[in-house]
Amino acid sequence: MTDSPRARFLAKLDASLRAGALVKLTLSAYCGAEPGLRNVYGRVVALRDGPHVSLVWRYATRDVTKNVPPSEAGPLLGKLLGAEFARAHLFTTTGDWQLQCDVQGEGRLKASRPVFAVAPEPEHDVKKRAPLAVEHAPFLHALGVTAATGEARPGMADKLRQIQRFVEILGHLVDDSPLRDRRELRVLDMGAGKGYLTFATAAFFRDRGVDAEVIGVEARPDLVELTNRVARESGFARLRFERGAIGDFAVEGAVDLLIALHACDTATDDALHQGIRAGASLILAAPCCHKEIRAQLVLPPVLREVLRHGILAEREAEIVTDGIRALLLEIHGYKAGVFEFIAPEHTGKNLMIAAQRRAQPPDPAPLRERLRELLAFYGIREQHLARLLTV
Repeated sequence: MTDSPRARFLAKLDASLRAGALVKLTLSAYCGAEPGLRNVYGRVVALRDGPHVSLVWRYATRDVTKNVPPSEAGPLLGKLLGAEFARAHLFTTTGDWQLQCDVQGEGRLKASRPVFAVAPEPEHDVKKRAPLAVEHAPFLHALGVTAATGEARPGMADKLRQIQRFVEILGHLVDDSPLRDRRELRVLDMGAGKGYLTFATAAFFRDRGVDAEVIGVEARPDLVELTNRVARESGFARLRFERGAIGDFAVEGAVDLLIALHACDTATDDALHQGIRAGASLILAAPCCHKEIRAQLVLPPVLREVLRHGILAEREAEIVTDGIRALLLEIHGYKAGVFEFIAPEHTGKNLMIAAQRRAQPPDPAPLRERLRELLAFYGIREQHLARLLTV
């Protein structure tokens, strides 16, 4: 259909490319089958053989970039619109267009005045800035992660990579949540330790121009004193650390983002419970030390030959525990996922649970039944988060 909303949208894209008026474009409302794919972002970049359209497929934890000649951008995007993405937004210096369509290209195309008066100069960022500009992060130096030059201190390279990777993931998850347009936020980091990720989170939002109140909760008074001093010296006016145990900490007021990385054993459950109870929009947890379930596992006969090996039984306990946690988050209105957030050579504690609160949660009854079946299969009598949530 040559005059369909999709065809008119692609014609506007082609015209903007020929006129040098394209600012950016986005494809969203993904309806395909590829796990983790969120949206596609496009802009013009300058390569050695001339201008290209840089298209970035954004997943939950990574980006995939494809640079195509301007003449190929329209046909490629035309295959995606309707079939994989139901919405698209085109920004140009002459006008903006929002498309909503189905597989046949039917739908509607809405025009509006241009948000941008001037198109950016095409550039190719071959040397991408690190997700956290370490050379400009004095708190990492104060906390002993980096030297004055910005390089990792001996023995801290893995820690530095964890911090950078966490910020990358945080950026993806925030961009794919209702928090992306918020100018004020409240963040809790439960079990903050020396505050590496607490500071990184505060710096991440500060660099985005977000007024974020960030609170790190830590039981050890010497670490609370240290991190508060570094926060003052580093100029973080809205970052503070408070003494308290994760399960006993009194959360007052709304929470937008709750973080709990490497809280040991059931302390992760305490943190998840705090996030659920506070109605956090986004919860990030990297569990550690799955002792509670390991002691209870009753091995199904079919798995005994596999799980008689201690290391395999330990890993099975980790998988089952985090699967239960993700399912409990789903039961309580969150969309949850478990993924590897950093390669195992950097840390053995490399799984992350990410949960985003749903605007319209599904019926929890079928999920509760799945939980009961899972617990019965492994002979699990109790699980700390389930007990806290009275499931």
